[in-house]
Amino acid sequence: MKSNCDTCVNYVFDDDYECYICLVNLDEDEMGRFIRGTNYECPYYQLDDEYAIVRKQN
Repeated sequence: MKSNCDTCVNYVFDDDYECYICLVNLDEDEMGRFIRGTNYECPYYQLDDEYAIVRKQN
C-alpha cells in the first residue's frame, strides 16, 4: 500500500514556511526513495482519523 502524505497525521501546515511539512526526519535512504517516488511506503505513516476517539467512546 502506497502511503498518501495528505492523510498522514505527521503532515502538518507550518505557519513559518506557509506550506505543509512532514514532522518525521527521514534518513538519507528513506528520503531518496521518497523523492524518486518508486512505490515508497512510509514506515511512519499514520492515518489522520480525527473520529477515532469518538468511535472508541461509544
